[in-house]
Amino acid sequence: MAKKQRSVLFLGFLLMVLMGCKQAKKTQPVQNQESTSSITYATGFTVKKQADFTVIEVTAAWPGANNFTYALVPKEKLHAMTFPRDAYDAIIGTPVEKMVLTSTTHIEPLNQLGELNTIIGFPNTDYISSPEARKFVDSGQIQDLGMNDVLNTEMVLELNPELIIGFSINEENKTYDILKKAGIPVVYNGDWVEHTPLGKAEWIKFFAPFFQKEALGDSIFEEVESSYQQAAALAQKAKTKPTVLTGGLYKDVWYVAGGNSWMAQFMKDANADYLWSDTEATGSIGLSLESVLEKAQDAEYWFNPSAQTTYMELNEANTHHQQFEAFKNKKVYSNAIEKGETGGLVFYELAPHRPDMVLRDFIKILHPELLPEHQLQFIKPLQ
Repeated sequence: MAKKQRSVLFLGFLLMVLMGCKQAKKTQPVQNQESTSSITYATGFTVKKQADFTVIEVTAAWPGANNFTYALVPKEKLHAMTFPRDAYDAIIGTPVEKMVLTSTTHIEPLNQLGELNTIIGFPNTDYISSPEARKFVDSGQIQDLGMNDVLNTEMVLELNPELIIGFSINEENKTYDILKKAGIPVVYNGDWVEHTPLGKAEWIKFFAPFFQKEALGDSIFEEVESSYQQAAALAQKAKTKPTVLTGGLYKDVWYVAGGNSWMAQFMKDANADYLWSDTEATGSIGLSLESVLEKAQDAEYWFNPSAQTTYMELNEANTHHQQFEAFKNKKVYSNAIEKGETGGLVFYELAPHRPDMVLRDFIKILHPELLPEHQLQFIKPLQ
């Protein structure tokens, strides 16, 4: 009888110990020792440092999206931590060593952080322009996974990445749903939704925690921010303020940049008179050719006329283009001229993360006397 009582007492003690350990583990993630990373320009995400892990909240993965919350936990602590069910959309062990990217705008941040070697898959690798990243494509380390909205799920499962940095324009992505059900975390990135040059560039602070490189991410952005601000200050010394037209025709609709868009901010900071600066749109505005001619026929400069990269192509697309003064005076410039070796547009991959270089291009074009030595990187004259 005494032995039975001792056994019961021991069992009770053991349960108390186990329950105590379990309870202690549960309380680790919810300690209130947190600090918020300084996000100055980006509006689509936040980073909060807890005592034992980091929380990234993406508040604008696409326009109108619900918030997504991710817990980033050091791998050496991951096994000892528990989280409430459904508290996070994904729990990621850091530093990440194998990931799949889905947008070319994700390439440059990893290049800046020295983490290109962690990329193991990408949809349609021909879009990748970075010479550094193309070496990994050519060596076979970065596998071609089809197209973004229909990723080759079998290949992704075989590669078994630690996470996918997802790009989506809405919540309907069956491929991502399949991969999440298979246990592969999908972390949404919304850098494309940002409306300001420095807002887009600041998304390097989103990528840095996945590699435990927050300090490096901060310093990289600070250099870009300082360089951009110096260029913007220089532009204000210009003695003229040239008029500017943007965009071009697509299926009989002319899309110009809205007054609160990324491109309009570049125009403002380059000290240009952008003819649609008084509009409220954060994206593009669809207009008729006639209305654009009426307002911008005499514009001194014309930037980014759709996909055309020569005056001959622009004329063949629509002979009415000849009526614009910028066409007559050969002052049309495009961001589609500089391409990678497999045809990807360098601008869309690199420019969001180097807005200081983009701004200097615009200043060189609009106010050449201010930057006499600058060589155009992204925005180049039509041939």
